[in-house]
Amino acid sequence: MNRMMKHHLFWPLSVLGALLLFNLVYSPDFFSIKMQGGQLYGNLIDILNFGAPLILVSIGMTLVIATKGIDLSVGSVVAIAGAMSCLTISKGADQSSLGLVLVAVGLALVLSLATGLWNGLLVSGFGIQPIIATLILMVAGRGIAQLITDGQIITLSSDRYKFIGAGSLAALPFSIFVVAAVFAAAALLTRRTALGLFIESVGTNPEASRLAGVRSNVVVLVVYMFCGLCAGIAGLLLSSNVSSADGNNAGLWYELDAILAVVIGGTSLNGGRFYLTGTLVGALIIQTLSTTIYSVGIAPEITLVVKAFVVLAVCLIQSESFRRTIAQRWRTRRYPGEKEVARHAS
Repeated sequence: MNRMMKHHLFWPLSVLGALLLFNLVYSPDFFSIKMQGGQLYGNLIDILNFGAPLILVSIGMTLVIATKGIDLSVGSVVAIAGAMSCLTISKGADQSSLGLVLVAVGLALVLSLATGLWNGLLVSGFGIQPIIATLILMVAGRGIAQLITDGQIITLSSDRYKFIGAGSLAALPFSIFVVAAVFAAAALLTRRTALGLFIESVGTNPEASRLAGVRSNVVVLVVYMFCGLCAGIAGLLLSSNVSSADGNNAGLWYELDAILAVVIGGTSLNGGRFYLTGTLVGALIIQTLSTTIYSVGIAPEITLVVKAFVVLAVCLIQSESFRRTIAQRWRTRRYPGEKEVARHAS
């Protein structure tokens, strides 16, 4: 049992199970899934579907944090990608044209890679602290997204584009397959090649990695570009799901939720070893928590407060030092020492 509790997935899975159990008790039909129009519907399907953009952003954030970095611009990149794709499609004569949709998606992804390249160059090339380098794009990127949309919400009528975020494949939302493909690619590249070892070594000690022959700057650059790409794909899912682009609100606070998902999953902000599966569970916890809050009927104005308290509790439960302190105090109260016995006797 002790070995099981020390596993990095034990507490995240326990918290996820507790949330699902609460929903089962509060609403017995929470786990019901029905088929309608050839597609599966239900709360569990909604958690996977609506949580897909956050999972994608969190995957990229995991690798960035593993290099002892941070990317605060992912929310802005989500908005930029959605704005660029929707603007391109809105300018076309036939918005459902396959060629036009592919061009729009390609432009959005290239622009997302460019934002990642910008962050990577500032961090690895110019030596700017990651939190400052990405904060620049976090602020400027939101303005860029609003410039692309001209401060308006761009709406579309494109069935092909809508399929990306709202379509279905094999009775499941297409977004689930997109997440599965990105997760599989990231897992294969980091666990079946030397790239994962390079990322962890750079996060642990970049100077020692450089002296050992690892091109630390290149590794950091690639990681930030991959993070930008993940955020771009998330932007496509979000904008296509609602067939519109909102440069002001799209991807808002995604950077904070992604960081929380990574931390909940067991990856340390100090860099080094990382856990993609843990990040996946952490993102599912956050999305399940959001779904639970809405289903319970908590007032929207205090939703963020409730969410913050729950996330804090999850982080404290995962902290080994916190659990050790609580256990020591519990043992002290249950089995008081000689001083406590003498004090109580007097």
